[in-house]
Amino acid sequence: MLIGEFSRRSGVSVRMLRYYERQGLLRPVRAMSGYRLYDDADLLTVRRIRVLNAAGLRLEAIRKILPCGRVGSLEFEPCAEFQDSLRRQLVELDKRISELSDNRRTLAAYLAGG
Repeated sequence: MLIGEFSRRSGVSVRMLRYYERQGLLRPVRAMSGYRLYDDADLLTVRRIRVLNAAGLRLEAIRKILPCGRVGSLEFEPCAEFQDSLRRQLVELDKRISELSDNRRTLAAYLAGG
């Protein structure tokens, strides 16, 4: 399918699809005319990218772990890169949660004191 139809089916803008391609996340086949041609495997790849990105992973990490995806599924094999990326993301999330908790305590103390 061409990029316009692929954009509609994936729910991702044409601009973002081209960005994903520049970042090495998508590799559509090129027709003789130069048009990008996408298939159902590309739809699954975009779904994986969106799920992982929504979970807080950056595109750089996503690029490294996409090859760990199971064929025909949103699930991933427990490959080392995937596990390492998730561990790093959990550390980052724990740090952010701690910082937000500190901020909340500070604001609550201001309200309680004044």
